[in-house]
Amino acid sequence: MSQTQTSIGQNISAYAAARYWQAALARDSRADGAFVLAVRSTHIYCRPSCPARRPLRRNVVFFRTREEAEKQGFRACLRCKPNEISGPVALVRRAAGQLAESSEESVRLGALAKSLGTTQATLRRAFLQVTGLKPRELAEALRVKRFKAMLRAGKNITDALYETGYGSSSRVYERSNAQLGMTPATYQKGGKGMKIGYTIAKSPLGKVLVAATERGVSAVYLGDAESTLISELREEYPRAEIAPAPDAFQRWVSEIVQRIEGKQPRMELPLDLQATAFQRRVWQELQRIPRGRTRTYSQVARSLGQPKAVRAVARACATNPVSIVVPCHRVIREDGALAGYRWGISRKEQLLAQERTAAK
Repeated sequence: MSQTQTSIGQNISAYAAARYWQAALARDSRADGAFVLAVRSTHIYCRPSCPARRPLRRNVVFFRTREEAEKQGFRACLRCKPNEISGPVALVRRAAGQLAESSEESVRLGALAKSLGTTQATLRRAFLQVTGLKPRELAEALRVKRFKAMLRAGKNITDALYETGYGSSSRVYERSNAQLGMTPATYQKGGKGMKIGYTIAKSPLGKVLVAATERGVSAVYLGDAESTLISELREEYPRAEIAPAPDAFQRWVSEIVQRIEGKQPRMELPLDLQATAFQRRVWQELQRIPRGRTRTYSQVARSLGQPKAVRAVARACATNPVSIVVPCHRVIREDGALAGYRWGISRKEQLLAQERTAAK
């Protein structure tokens, strides 16, 4: 491995490493949790915000997680304690624990902040920094998650409604439809009657699972373990007829793998998705982003004629079930940073890099 590769770390591009080094020089606490910097001369790794004196750049190697650094033989810094959860991440985790158990339909931010021993402003900043969501938005997402789990477990809709704090059926249909992708009654069936075939192929980003019905592609998942990808598909549709179908839609799979490699689309892929009207509008807009280019969340919102719907656009990106086909990896934050990606930031970086190279 070359000196340059060693100073960057596994699966980290030179572009990302340059941003990480600038964040480390600035001791930017907002970068805590995004990566750790390890010093080869001392075999110690630190948070970006560590107050210790900065080493020479050639002695620094970056890792996305502390586990990766420790596997390479680095020890946690005793000064900034990067192996312990603290700061905004710890605050949000504690808050999320309370919100997950709450059955109240509205979040009382003042009471929540007081119970955590902090201020409303500090709590709000921590949420935006760590999750990109406001406390009430995370509370709603957690409530829908509980609601979905209850339906999957066989609980009737009425009981699930009130145990999760929804005041009426109209409220849960209104608020959960965007995240369920269908009405609660349909979701409760767990995909009963649906016939979903899937196949798993190799790609430059690891394994890719492509699932489809006879009408079109319904899911595109990226990962390292086949069992995990299959489990995610079965968890979402526990009562559907799901079976391997390696030869049923091979042309679609080949097209998706080629797109992962950064190549120009050769055919239009049919989709069979459950979605709200707004989600569909966002996904269609993402498909208009040229290969090798990016857009910010606010740019997408403006293109839809709804400039204030930035967070709604972000949620639509996060709930996109057909990555690659709907290229949500081409949407970035205002500051140019790569926001959260379900399949990992490193995969998002690789996708964009491959598309930029192929476009040239």
